[in-house]
Amino acid sequence: MKSQRIPVRFEGDGSGVEELSWGQREMWQAMRRQLTWMPMGYAVPIAPGTTLEDAVADLRFMMGRYQSMRTRLRHDPDGHTRQVVVAAGETALEVVDADDDADPAEVADQVHQRYWNSDYDFVNDWPIRVAVVRHRGVLTHHIAVLCHLVTDGFGALAALRELADRDLVYGRKPAPPITAMQPMEQARWQRSPAGQRELAAVLRRWDSVLREIPARRFPGSADPRNPRYWRVNLDSPATLLAVRAIRARTTVDPTTILLALFVVALGRVTGASPVVTRVVANNRFRRGLSDAVSPITHTGLCVVDLPDTTFDDALARVERRSVAAYRYAYYDPARLDELVERVSHERGEELDLSCFFNDRRLLTRDLTAAPPPAPDELAAAVSLSRIRWDSQDKPVERLFATINDEPDTLDLEMFADTHHVSPADMEALVRGMETLAVAAAFNPKASTRIPAAAGVS
Repeated sequence: MKSQRIPVRFEGDGSGVEELSWGQREMWQAMRRQLTWMPMGYAVPIAPGTTLEDAVADLRFMMGRYQSMRTRLRHDPDGHTRQVVVAAGETALEVVDADDDADPAEVADQVHQRYWNSDYDFVNDWPIRVAVVRHRGVLTHHIAVLCHLVTDGFGALAALRELADRDLVYGRKPAPPITAMQPMEQARWQRSPAGQRELAAVLRRWDSVLREIPARRFPGSADPRNPRYWRVNLDSPATLLAVRAIRARTTVDPTTILLALFVVALGRVTGASPVVTRVVANNRFRRGLSDAVSPITHTGLCVVDLPDTTFDDALARVERRSVAAYRYAYYDPARLDELVERVSHERGEELDLSCFFNDRRLLTRDLTAAPPPAPDELAAAVSLSRIRWDSQDKPVERLFATINDEPDTLDLEMFADTHHVSPADMEALVRGMETLAVAAAFNPKASTRIPAAAGVS
């Protein structure tokens, strides 16, 4: 295996130095907290007939079209980190020639892992790394890994939609104006009077909720481990089928159904009510952000009181409360941190907000919207579930629940600090989500089995 780098010149509209946008700041804080540059990307088979000229054109188009692709950071002596956008420059496409007897898919995976695990220089490196694999003279795979400061998953989909238009990529038709605010413009709006009014309203809402909720999320772990941070994934075809059935009889959005399953499972495991979790909002319902190729996700605070009731009642409560959470999920994270610290001080106890839920499926959301299964099909799927574990020393949040993209199944993930959530409780959460989903699939009276407690309804 050998490789070469093809220089790719690019130029685009917009340049300058600005404060980080709220979304960039949210990602930057998480990166520093978790000691990672949060890479995201893929290694996929390439369309037959794709040429090197096509791959170069794609990379040139992305770098020129989206300011976030040509943004680096600057760390100033005053402690501020700012975004630096350039109008023109040069990057490179790596071409990896696989040996004739090699499996090009394995070579693509190796390149992907190399990009993913390599250090990233926020000040000097371009935030996207791109390669193609060539096998016996034919391009077979495309690899792209980018820093999460470039965009979130929904922004990546917006870019991919434009990349599919070959006339646009090759300049055979004029590029339409970008209607979504790019990060520099976002930062300017956010410090404008309108942006500050929006921020003040959001902080008032958080302030009122923070003064009502219990301070602690978890009762404590009886089984702290080393390595400290563990991840469990449950590959659950049964949950996929059950969510289809629940959606068909309730007409509730699948993401809300999955959030309700998590909230009820968390209430069962911790014994807490109200259940409090931060839900990731993509924020593309906001004016000027619908097609943004930049990070604009934040978390809203979802607080749900779940006494011993039916799952359908719990689902209605979660739907109502999550709408409010998403509404107030666009803010300056530094100002929010200041608010949490102030309220904690006034209450005389630390507020633990380190519990998260994120349905980050992008390519498989239609799977949960398919027709519902027959009861016997759902029953047969329960035995197909598979669980897997991983651990690491790098810190993560105390609990982060994620729904991942996987074909023909739902991948339920819990990533946790075992000093706060034990591995047994992590497994109970994913198993509990599956069990509840199956029980509620065709039964609107399935019970949450959570003791009643005073809280926010």
